[in-house]
Amino acid sequence: MRPQVLTIAGSDSGGGAGIQADLKTFQELGVFGTSVLTAVTAQNTRGVHGVEAVSPELVTQQLDAIGSDFTIAACKTGMLFDAARIEVVADGVRRHTFNRLVVDPVMIAKGGASLLQDSAVQALKTSLLPLATVVTPNVPEAEVLTGMTIRTFEDRIKAAEQMLAYGVRAVILKGGHLDGATADDLVMTASETFLLSAPRIQTSDTHGTGCTFSAALTAELAKGHSILEATVTAKRFIQCAITHGLDIGAGHGPTNHWAYATHEEAGVTLESITTNHR
Repeated sequence: MRPQVLTIAGSDSGGGAGIQADLKTFQELGVFGTSVLTAVTAQNTRGVHGVEAVSPELVTQQLDAIGSDFTIAACKTGMLFDAARIEVVADGVRRHTFNRLVVDPVMIAKGGASLLQDSAVQALKTSLLPLATVVTPNVPEAEVLTGMTIRTFEDRIKAAEQMLAYGVRAVILKGGHLDGATADDLVMTASETFLLSAPRIQTSDTHGTGCTFSAALTAELAKGHSILEATVTAKRFIQCAITHGLDIGAGHGPTNHWAYATHEEAGVTLESITTNHR
């Protein structure tokens, strides 16, 4: 049977991020996608122009509808909006035993708009991350989750260690916001640390990269791949999507979700890192 997966996130009317990006990615990677909407945004490549949250009651009803009828092999969260919705999502994940949970801690849109209320950060750390298989923050999101300033490689190691302590099995601290010729993602579990690198692409077509990466990771976990195997495929998928942009819109354009099927990925490398973390 084809794996069934779930995305719990907000809607992006521009189609480049959120639920829309997740479902496109699921389709490209050969898994059947279902969805639970937490919020609706009025959004395009220039920014977020309006946000309206879905009621916690309706979020619960959506979770129960999926959980009672589908066999979810893996699921992911994206935009969760506030503490109330984080709590009902965490309750639903536990109630329906949605395993292989990927948490993409969506906090800020590409154009700078806030997508997570400040009061929700504690709920994210205490209610959702202990249920997660993987958390996939970028550097600004990791700074919020840890209270740290992240500038050096040693800072990234310490931040990943702190996030592991929240109860998540693996941390992928993405390096897209840092400087350098390569985009380096730090992958840490309780026993291993890796650096996953790819050439940095100079482009403005990066809207939805975090959503797409975490959706690809979810799809590969649903197929039974290990965390590391799934992470490498997700990195290759998003590298292709960024490299072969679509030139859509006047702002931060969307990535190309079908590029992985039509182009060869270039230059993704994996390096084992020795650290002292336990």
